[in-house]
Amino acid sequence: METITITGANRGIGLELTRQYLRANNTVIATCRNPSSATDLITLTSNPNLQVAQLDVTDRQSVDAFCASIKDKVIDVLINNAGVKGSANQGLDDMDAESWLAAFNTNTIAPFMLSSRLLKNLKPADRPRIISVSSYMGSISRPGTGLYAYRSSKAALNKVMQVMANELLAEGVIACPVHPGWVRTDMGGSDADLSVEQSVGGLIAVIDKLSMAQSGRFWNWDGEELPW
Repeated sequence: METITITGANRGIGLELTRQYLRANNTVIATCRNPSSATDLITLTSNPNLQVAQLDVTDRQSVDAFCASIKDKVIDVLINNAGVKGSANQGLDDMDAESWLAAFNTNTIAPFMLSSRLLKNLKPADRPRIISVSSYMGSISRPGTGLYAYRSSKAALNKVMQVMANELLAEGVIACPVHPGWVRTDMGGSDADLSVEQSVGGLIAVIDKLSMAQSGRFWNWDGEELPW
């Protein structure tokens, strides 16, 4: 069994990751900005393998406090799941530049900062993995329109993970971005293709099988490799 740390675990994909990893008898450190209001997550705390922790990935003091709280605990898998879609104003003629910066802070910079801070916890693991939930909307090879802030922050996240994988190759740390599919969550909407259970089941299967040879590559929820 492994120890999994998940950001943004209070709803959607993060919450379902917590559920399914616990169901498989793993230890889960589930984080979110406001644990006291995370009603669905709190219902899982009867499981002794679950630790719920406060963490705002964009707040330096919150990251410091979280890293201090887990001390030298070994982490097998870090899943950078916390993310934002950004403002409704992401078009050529109505861009909310402040929201764009906030999207980069949450979607790109925060996963890098937390991953680097937790390397001391990851490196002692037998097969340490850093997983960042990205989106195929950040693939340069995939044409699209609108949502500049979201698309660009995810494209940047993909590059961050690729570079991180190269730098950590000699230390045996796997780093990959993953696309969860178009999922029926608050962000994905009710018309999306996949249930959250389907998406997360696939993601966990991918994460479980990742090897060093697959590090630094972009993976779909069903195991297909995606183009950058």
